[in-house]
Amino acid sequence: MEKNSSLWKNLIDEHPVCTTWKQEAEGAIYHLASILFVVGFMGGSGFFGLLYVFSLLGLGFLCSAVWAWVDVCAADIFSWNFVLFVICFMQFVHIAYQVRSITFAREFQVLYSSLFQPLGISLPVFRTIALSSEVVTLEKEHCYAMQGKTSIDKLSLLVSGRIRVTVDGEFLHYIYPFQFLDSPEWDSLRPTEEGTFQVTLTAETDCRYVTWRRKKLYLLFAQHRYISRLFSVLIGSDIADKLYALNDRVYVGKRYHYDIRLPNYYHMSSPQMSRLPLTEQFRNSREGNE
Repeated sequence: MEKNSSLWKNLIDEHPVCTTWKQEAEGAIYHLASILFVVGFMGGSGFFGLLYVFSLLGLGFLCSAVWAWVDVCAADIFSWNFVLFVICFMQFVHIAYQVRSITFAREFQVLYSSLFQPLGISLPVFRTIALSSEVVTLEKEHCYAMQGKTSIDKLSLLVSGRIRVTVDGEFLHYIYPFQFLDSPEWDSLRPTEEGTFQVTLTAETDCRYVTWRRKKLYLLFAQHRYISRLFSVLIGSDIADKLYALNDRVYVGKRYHYDIRLPNYYHMSSPQMSRLPLTEQFRNSREGNE
């Protein structure tokens, strides 16, 4: 304890105190280095945020090294700042190489910039998602799924084109780019369950979509909980959009807007009900209630 107290006393009490201060300010290089440090520490997260931070900090340390060499003439200050500049430069090159090495096909680039990047998903995470998928072309008037025949064994996201959804030949709604093709079917089954499509999905134009095999995607979810939560949010939002799109098309009687969230909708959707056109089912239900 006495040795520690004596060391502290030597550092503080017996250290010479500045009696006079320099009247003139330091050179412009010193102030430029300070400004670069302040701006550099305002950088964000992610790959591009790190590039921003290390580039400005590296320039700041370089200016400090030049200032120590030219104005202060202190070898130790110059050495430390130059070493820190080299470290920042090496980090910048390493991160830039990582960003450069992550390249995708055109469909994945469009998908990332339109859907995943606005959500703050980093390129490495999106790369993990993309490596588990494949891009498929669907020609005009070809079916992605047929009612009662096609098994639910994948999850697909439309990148370009337009898909028409029908049930018993009756039009329900369209699927547009950056919407899932089969989110309701995916959400309706547990990982161990199997099922078939209850609607028919037909391409109205030449389409391109990204698809994930069901087993492979569940394996990805088990390995990366963050990706699992991400897809859960995306699928839930997509299902809600489809419900509202269907709701906007349902009118009964004199321009009466029927809400599919009402209990009668679910009752009429049960398998025991006869498959009548949707508007006729709603009309019969309304007359029964009256």
